[in-house]
Amino acid sequence: MNIPSKILVGGIEYDIEFQQFIEIDSDRNFQGVCDYQNTKIKILESLSEERKEDVFFHEVTHAIFYEAGYDDQDEEMIIRIGKVLHQLIKNNEFRR
Repeated sequence: MNIPSKILVGGIEYDIEFQQFIEIDSDRNFQGVCDYQNTKIKILESLSEERKEDVFFHEVTHAIFYEAGYDDQDEEMIIRIGKVLHQLIKNNEFRR
């Protein structure tokens, strides 16, 4: 699967960026992050392609919840829904 360079979530365009490290609150031990204010999803570039996809769907799930009005998000729920969304998109053929 090719990860796009941009996606629309609830009418808001998010740029997808691959970076050498992902830092949150001075901690660099992250694989990805969804930056709502700057509408960016950042993914660690050193990950395998399969792991990049998994992180992409995880961060997209954060964006979906945020754009739907959920500022406080349950990380366990995001993990579960992100994995199911990943499987749904990857294993099903969608036609326009």
